[in-house]
Amino acid sequence: MATFLGVLAPRGPAGAAVKVFSGAELPRTPSAHHFAGTPTVGALFPPGGDEHSCTASVVASAPGDLLITAAHCIAGTGAGYRFAPAYHDGVEPFGSWTVVRAYGASQWITRQDPTDDFAILVVASRRLDGHTEQIQRVTGAERIGSAPTPGERVTVPGYPDGQGEPITCTAPVYRDGAYVAFNCTPYQDGTSGAPWLRRSATGSIIVGVLGGLHQGGCTASTSYSVVFSSSVRATLARAAAGGAASTFPQAGGDGCPAGA
Repeated sequence: MATFLGVLAPRGPAGAAVKVFSGAELPRTPSAHHFAGTPTVGALFPPGGDEHSCTASVVASAPGDLLITAAHCIAGTGAGYRFAPAYHDGVEPFGSWTVVRAYGASQWITRQDPTDDFAILVVASRRLDGHTEQIQRVTGAERIGSAPTPGERVTVPGYPDGQGEPITCTAPVYRDGAYVAFNCTPYQDGTSGAPWLRRSATGSIIVGVLGGLHQGGCTASTSYSVVFSSSVRATLARAAAGGAASTFPQAGGDGCPAGA
């Protein structure tokens, strides 16, 4: 997401969409608020960078070393990106975890298809208190679920650029063509890749990541996610099995109108 003249616009390729709402009116737009963070969600820093550029979250897996974020947040092999779970005001309460490889859907890798704007990242283990630990054992993790249905409420914690504290908001989702969307303001640069969490009796489930259409949207108040499908699960399985990793293209323009 990028800021232009006070309007927040995420980066990404253009995509056509037709709005399909659940109910007679567009869901109202609540406001996000700052909070202290949560262990499974953190700030994602580019290689060699001191300022976080995106958001990622820990995904439940057998190896215990996987994250999910937006594909447009990653370039190259992903090696050297740094993940700081529950990052807050410069403090990294669970330390810093280094990405060693990344996995994406072929449609994103070959042509940046915005309906596959997600990436699975593998982070290296760390030596803690004399033991080698995978991130999942330290922070916990969230399971991947299916796409939310219109009207279902999701909670989206993310890390806006230039802010030390994460924000969060809970709002109902609706369908917008090939994507799911929710209204809450202001989700801006840095929140790309933020998980869309659905509450369940057994904990939170990741049902989306901020990205997709225009790499997240062209305004501060409406955000998008790809619809989780077999593509997400297949990529997650490939990463968990240690299959051939991906090399990501540099993300292109967002396709938003000039000045948006």
